[in-house]
Amino acid sequence: MNDIASEPCFHCGEPIPRSLHLSITWRDIPRPVCCTGCQAVAQSILDAGLGDYYVQREQPADRAQPLPAEMQARLRLYDDPALQHTFVLTEPGNCREAALLIEGINCAACIWLNERQIARIPGVQEVSINYTTHRARVRWDNSKTRLSAILEAVAAIGYHAQPYDRARQEAAADKSRKSALFRLWVAGLSMMQVMMFTVPVYINGEQDIAPQWLSLLHWAGFLLTLPVVLYSAWPFYVSSWLDLRRGRAGMDLPVTIGVLAAFVASTWALLTGHGAVYFDSVSMFVFLLLSGRYLESRARRRAGAALDDLAGMLPAFAHRQTGQDHAQIEEVPVIHIQPEDRLLVKAGEIIPVDGLVLQGHSHVNEALLTGESAPVSKAARQEVTAGTVNLDSPLIIKTVHVGEATRLAGIVRLLDGALAEKPHIAQVADRVAGVFVAILLLVASFTWLFWHWHAPDHALSIAIAVLVISCPCALSLATPAALTAATGHLALRGLLVSRGHTLETMTRVTDIVFDKTGTLTLGQPQLVHTKVWHGDEQWAAGIAAALEAHSEHPLAHALLRDTPLYATDVTNHPGGGLTGMIEGTGYTIGKLQFVAAHCAAPMPAVPEEAPAGTHIWLACATKWIACFTLSDAVRAEAHATVERLQTQGYTVHLLSGDHEAAVAALAETLGIESHTASATPAGKLKVMQKLQQAGKRVMMVGDGVNDAPVLALAHVSIAMGSGVDVAQSTGDAVLYDSKLDVLPFALSLARRTQRVIRQNLWWALGYNLVALPMAICGLITPWLASLGMAGSSLLVVGNALRLAAPNQLRRNKKTAPEQGIN
Repeated sequence: MNDIASEPCFHCGEPIPRSLHLSITWRDIPRPVCCTGCQAVAQSILDAGLGDYYVQREQPADRAQPLPAEMQARLRLYDDPALQHTFVLTEPGNCREAALLIEGINCAACIWLNERQIARIPGVQEVSINYTTHRARVRWDNSKTRLSAILEAVAAIGYHAQPYDRARQEAAADKSRKSALFRLWVAGLSMMQVMMFTVPVYINGEQDIAPQWLSLLHWAGFLLTLPVVLYSAWPFYVSSWLDLRRGRAGMDLPVTIGVLAAFVASTWALLTGHGAVYFDSVSMFVFLLLSGRYLESRARRRAGAALDDLAGMLPAFAHRQTGQDHAQIEEVPVIHIQPEDRLLVKAGEIIPVDGLVLQGHSHVNEALLTGESAPVSKAARQEVTAGTVNLDSPLIIKTVHVGEATRLAGIVRLLDGALAEKPHIAQVADRVAGVFVAILLLVASFTWLFWHWHAPDHALSIAIAVLVISCPCALSLATPAALTAATGHLALRGLLVSRGHTLETMTRVTDIVFDKTGTLTLGQPQLVHTKVWHGDEQWAAGIAAALEAHSEHPLAHALLRDTPLYATDVTNHPGGGLTGMIEGTGYTIGKLQFVAAHCAAPMPAVPEEAPAGTHIWLACATKWIACFTLSDAVRAEAHATVERLQTQGYTVHLLSGDHEAAVAALAETLGIESHTASATPAGKLKVMQKLQQAGKRVMMVGDGVNDAPVLALAHVSIAMGSGVDVAQSTGDAVLYDSKLDVLPFALSLARRTQRVIRQNLWWALGYNLVALPMAICGLITPWLASLGMAGSSLLVVGNALRLAAPNQLRRNKKTAPEQGIN
């Protein structure tokens, strides 16, 4: 007697023993479950108000088991800061951000469920999961929750989260690729065998073949087509069912209807002896469609290869020096390296951490990370970056940042966010594709009715051709394929796009506004002159250093030095300067007007002997103490960048908080006609608003705290990689190697990307406008229709690949930098 109940488990779909009586209530109806694990998980989902998961999911979840106490204890180990340093980024305050890999995700509904389950945890500030990679980015307040609570919440709904492991993700991707390839192989083998039995019928005609042999040929075609229909075409069915459950017509629905209609009609004709048989067409267009999608998936992976290349740049092991005299060398996993560790990086090895060279002299290849073609010389006291390659000689490096704190990890995080964000034009294309599918189904229905009245023998094949030949896939791929390719190319050139709208908005830019210090200049000014009115120069420099130690502005670093003095109650006044107390006396340092407002003595004039540069003034409440003159070198590529931008038709502005003389001198040197000096953060906002009110589309390039508000207001904002974190988080893109000469190239690439998107959209629409009438008129067979559909998608992706970086870029080799894109 069968001991299995007729209804499967509501949560995982597994059989339920008749002797087991467990259930949960969903929509006021008891639903049976197969075990206490599934019961607990399903109840957790419903109690969280996430019951819609059971409507949206593509397939049943994996069978759940109650989380044992041993597993809970293991998850709590992840709260150890020493373990977290390899995959958790520690931000100011108590904020933490982790990269996790979530296993068990089968469909978009799984993404929806996990994001909402994690977001419900008190203290979780942000969560996003990439459907393609199953990689989650989670930010939380460590004072309100712990990482183990996040992992337990994911486990409570039947999934498994763990620190992101690229090797595990690659294994999953490889499994998916092999599955797709095997489905393709089954369809191809079936197609060839079916054609062997069909060609004699085409050559001789059915009337010239004896009925028993004709029946044998048709039955052989049926048996050989079964694996194609039941296995190879399965992904089309699953996708169509998911879309129908959500109440929409998806892009795979026409394919599913075409395959099943042709197979069912052929089978009925075989059983009854009346009608045409289309087994060869079924196997052929499933094979052609799977071929197109397999090639398309490979092309899309190539278009987005920049992120994978960057994520996989770190080595698994490193050589660490140990012992009191650092004479011993041990090979350790990179995840065990701590800040302040001394590492030996041999010639030809990848540098595993952000660090500082202690000993040795070598050249480092930074091509894949920064796009710089020439190796960069590195010696003692110079910084090196994780993911770059040591070329010549061994280097001894002191570890500064590891794991998620490295520049490379930050780049991957921003790229993750940019590629996950869908721009407006892509959302519109998706909506159009959905409407297009619904119209296509109606057209196919009317086509079948028309031909059924006029030529019944051809009605089914023509309707199938109509369903298959139209290609909403190409319409939906037109935008994301191009944006992914362009974003990856820019990342390899040194510009990291962090917002989905950036490339689209860059095509409409008319004016470009540059900050001065740290943007057009190196941001490393040096003290070139000191004028002292009160006390001696050493004492005045000590007062200035004690105050500026509390500032992040690039100008502050020029005044820092060792001093026994310590400032308290320091207040930073953005755009003005600093105030603070030193040994009971209040001091003010900063711009002339700002300091004058805090000093009762008459305002002095700029010392006549002071050279041109930026003047920093120091005073107390009753007297002026000193004037420090700083000079900052202009970036080597600044002049050529400004000239090329102006040649391309952009109006360039210089907007700075520095004094008029320094700003005017730099504007004249670079050939910038429009410049504004002595601008406070509020003043910069007014300048930006004035440009926008005049109808200008403005791109702002800057760094520093003072630039964050104006970066946020600009239509497009570019933050310098050497700038402070708040500026980088505000920018739509980050020049993480701080090389300005990529900007003209980026603007040109944005325009070319827009052209490619338009080309793709026009091709997708034009192809359908031509192909659909031909199919309706009966001029195209089903197999030819499937070839056209696959070819249309491939053409769109192939066109987008023209925006991707050359292959040699991803092999740490790069030709001479391109000067622009036509």
